[in-house]
Amino acid sequence: MYIKDYPRPQLVRKEWQLLNGEWKFAFDDLNAGEKEGWNEGIADDSKVITVPFTYETKMSGIGDETRHDYVWYENKFEVDEAGLNKRLMLHFEGVDYIAKVYVNGSLVGTHKGMYSRFSFDISPYIKAGENLLVVKAEDSFNPGIPRGKQRWKNENFGCWYVQTTGIWKSVWLEYVGDTYIKEIKATPCMSDKKIIFDILTAGEIEENGYTLEAIVKYKDMTINSSICQVVKGNAHMEIFLERMDLFEWGLFTWSYQHPDLYDVEFKLKKNEKIEDEVYSYFGMREIKIEGDKVLLNGEPLYQRLILDQGYWKDSHLTPPNEEALIKDIDAVMAMGYNGVRKHQKTEDERFLYWCDKKGLLVWSEVGAAYRFDDEAVNDFTNQWMEIVRQNYSHPSIITWTPFNESWGIGGVKNNRTHQHFTEAIYHLTKCFDPYRPVIVNDGWEHTCSDIITLHDYEEKGDVFFERYTQCKDEILSGDMFHCGFRSAFAKGFKYEGQPIIISEFGGIAFNEDGGWGYGNKVKDEKDFIARFDSITSAIKKLPYVCGFCYTQVSDVQQEINGLLDEERNYKVDPKIIKEINER
Repeated sequence: MYIKDYPRPQLVRKEWQLLNGEWKFAFDDLNAGEKEGWNEGIADDSKVITVPFTYETKMSGIGDETRHDYVWYENKFEVDEAGLNKRLMLHFEGVDYIAKVYVNGSLVGTHKGMYSRFSFDISPYIKAGENLLVVKAEDSFNPGIPRGKQRWKNENFGCWYVQTTGIWKSVWLEYVGDTYIKEIKATPCMSDKKIIFDILTAGEIEENGYTLEAIVKYKDMTINSSICQVVKGNAHMEIFLERMDLFEWGLFTWSYQHPDLYDVEFKLKKNEKIEDEVYSYFGMREIKIEGDKVLLNGEPLYQRLILDQGYWKDSHLTPPNEEALIKDIDAVMAMGYNGVRKHQKTEDERFLYWCDKKGLLVWSEVGAAYRFDDEAVNDFTNQWMEIVRQNYSHPSIITWTPFNESWGIGGVKNNRTHQHFTEAIYHLTKCFDPYRPVIVNDGWEHTCSDIITLHDYEEKGDVFFERYTQCKDEILSGDMFHCGFRSAFAKGFKYEGQPIIISEFGGIAFNEDGGWGYGNKVKDEKDFIARFDSITSAIKKLPYVCGFCYTQVSDVQQEINGLLDEERNYKVDPKIIKEINER
């Protein structure tokens, strides 16, 4: 069931309320708000901000790019008498970095981490009529927190941009019953032509008497259904999907060429009375590694990816609206790419929905920290696993990429402590999701990794081809620096026949634009196309390389090497880019 602007497309209920829009807002540079009782309401002469855009952005209505570590928000919402008899959940899709949430003056919960959704049951705190919602957000320039491409200095530098502070994704309310479905984990099993559901429920569930029914459909045709007992809040079911009477192959599969999706309706019942009803979907696809090949549904997959940092000129990390997400996906596909490496960001889940719907492959990443210590390790681990758990069921995600270019693990080449951390994240990810490849330290100095990825911004195609043809063994042994200064492997690790992908290259910028790109700038579209063709074609000619990722979709602030500018205008005819990519 698709509902426009619904923030959580894989677990949909009909009764919900979006709280985005104008909120009261205040800076608290002295961090005095808690002592002064701002949880009871912030001052009447405070600013107005448009949520979910952060105060640094133009679309917030404030547009102040200076650092403010403590900020407060206030909003009001109505609850009628009938609502008091239901469980009311308050959801935040993303707050950077620490959120403290108050309802009618009472603290209902806190959360640390920018990229994952968090929720609170606020039923004990609400009253009939008007209710007060207050949020304090705390952020900092601490390089040890997973900050991605956010700067930790007062000015932009290199490829680090204006910071993001506070609420930056949707805030919404949802009514549920005393017992409700909390989480759905959908695992496709292609070999047995079945979908496996692991369902977590919450609330006042009893030991006996609860059942869960799932009804699977494809384009309004009922495929199959199943009913199981809920045991200690958990339900497990396996539903056979093959229907030779409906389709000659018996199974509708998901791929970037044919992104077929099944719909599923879940009904949680107590003694046949429906306690909760939710709608979801899934895709039947298999991603696996065999030797030096990546296979999608048993067929070799050549990945034509593009780096996507997900920044917009007037709203930064927050998409301006759902249409902007769709526009980006359509632009990527129009240029002949079959996937994106979502770089240093975990995107709005509506983006993943449209990738699922349209058939765009996704490498799922997270923002890096830039310091290694005990707190950084703990925070990254907790937040990464929240992301993996929340986004597991999206068929478009085909690869997890927790680390990039040794950021936050600067000693990984030789330091066993840093190496142990990467190995631990690899195995934790595999424990929850044994089915997708995991790339550990994208670009260089790999430890354990299912795919070996290399970053190289060489601008001449013939040099590129010669380097990776004549020096293949030296590069893959780690004896030769493939990017001029980095080894492919950390000390103690070696190439074991994994697939190889050039996961960053290109980054071409025009002379006429301000800012920077990789290598020398080009003077016009003709020069751009010649260079783009040269390096892209060189990679495609390498027989042992099974994919590439071009930098990047669009310009981002001072980094002006996108195929689109910040307003999402094409710099080069997309048909030409498409022809080169698909040639």
